[in-house]
Amino acid sequence: MEQNKITEVKSKLVIIGGSAGSLEVLLQILPHLHVDVPPIVVILHRRTDSESPLIDVLEMRTKLRVKEVEEKEPVKQGWIYVAPANYHVLFEHDQTFALDDSEKVNHSRPSIDVGFQSAAEVYRDGVTGILLSGANADGTEGFRKIQEHGGVTIAQNPETAEISYMPAQAIHHHTADRVADAEGIVAIINSL
Repeated sequence: MEQNKITEVKSKLVIIGGSAGSLEVLLQILPHLHVDVPPIVVILHRRTDSESPLIDVLEMRTKLRVKEVEEKEPVKQGWIYVAPANYHVLFEHDQTFALDDSEKVNHSRPSIDVGFQSAAEVYRDGVTGILLSGANADGTEGFRKIQEHGGVTIAQNPETAEISYMPAQAIHHHTADRVADAEGIVAIINSL
């Protein structure tokens, strides 16, 4: 995809997926985001056996408000929404969230593919999907669905990922429109 095509995109939603090693790059991205970016939904593979300080950690690194996704909550600009542990995040056509505890996909709940695919069906060409570091291929099929609906997909440069497998799979399967490091991802999000 050409650089100028990405900067022309006016996204209605940014959805970020990641697994092992992704929190570190997310913490590099968040402090530099403008407050007027589209709503951001973060789907990270998380442990489910303990209380996580993830919301607090993210909140300390950004000017945007951060909260865990709640059932039937409207998606609003100015917020970063984090997928709760053990639930898939879905999007309704009235642009509210739905939570689903059905079977794991790619050994994960929340699944990045499930979130990406649902976002693509609702937001269509208004979705920007971003895939960060991780150890499995979750996200590649979701990227494909975002592309089919005219959205934009960006994979973290595998050379800058702590665990390169996840973004490398998206690139290998030609589902990433663009490859960028943390600084490049910030620039893209801020241009939306």
